[in-house]
Amino acid sequence: MFYFIIASILFITTGIIGIAMGSTDIPITIVLQILASKILPSGWIETSGITESQQVIIWLIRTPRVIVAALVGAALAIAGAQMQGLFQNALASPSIIGTSSGGALGAVIVLATGLSSRSWFYIPLFAFLGAFLALFTVYALATRRGNTPVATLLLAGVALNALIGAMTSFVITLAYVEYEVAREIIFWLMGGLDSRTWSHVWIALPGILLGSFIALFYTHELDILLMGTDTAYSLGVEVESVKRIILTSTALLTGTAVAVSGVVGFVGLVIPHIVRIMVGPLHRYLIPASAITGATFLILADLLARTLLRPEEIRLGILTAIFGAPFFLYLLMRHRWEI
Repeated sequence: MFYFIIASILFITTGIIGIAMGSTDIPITIVLQILASKILPSGWIETSGITESQQVIIWLIRTPRVIVAALVGAALAIAGAQMQGLFQNALASPSIIGTSSGGALGAVIVLATGLSSRSWFYIPLFAFLGAFLALFTVYALATRRGNTPVATLLLAGVALNALIGAMTSFVITLAYVEYEVAREIIFWLMGGLDSRTWSHVWIALPGILLGSFIALFYTHELDILLMGTDTAYSLGVEVESVKRIILTSTALLTGTAVAVSGVVGFVGLVIPHIVRIMVGPLHRYLIPASAITGATFLILADLLARTLLRPEEIRLGILTAIFGAPFFLYLLMRHRWEI
């Protein structure tokens, strides 16, 4: 409980600071006034001293961006926690075993073919399908008789990432004659939350809420799966059915996150591992704690992306890789005798 209180305070504080800071800093008191005036009934909050530009920056530009960052961070952290529980190892994550790149390929196809200009609905749909197919492929390749060895899982993920990367590059090559489309795809593959609007919030919200609800509903089954497949069968768990549902939830979370943020790696690897040290392995605590911690982490990472070199922005995927890649190498060395 103590962890949740501290994490909630940090989440709210980071969110408000993320809205207040940017290329132009706005006082936190004004930020709170604007947010309160939009949330509370009209006339309750006095906004006479606030300029129209400040209201536009806070409500139409930064607030949806921070909300999308929170949703994406929570989704990737929950997906990572589910995968680490399902595969029973700390090295599984959406980016390491190809789920994120599969979702990215689906979204890139939509961008390259122009389907995104017809409806933004196609991006989350194709991203989910790509993430699901990638995750199912890795799982099928790595699992034998209900056992998923770490080495096989990582090798399958590396091979699939390479294949999907080649396919993505091929799609970009075909789209390169249209410079703006190719530029959009390349920037999108680096991950970023620039130009996020309320439309992106509404695109991300349903899929992430549904995936999170499924993850919370199956926390008990994930706890039992940690004991081994044979034990789970003996306790009455329909193992294969549960695995398919959890894989679908993971793909839904990852695909939706990728659809609105591009490829943001290592969140699903780092956050659940750190949170597990703080709250323990029980998923009814691990998953919500991972969600709020992942949301806070990505808001902070996006804030750094916006402010370190302002007015220029660093791509969000670059920052998360800088933080996450050394942590993955540390985990790999720590588990080297198990591989």
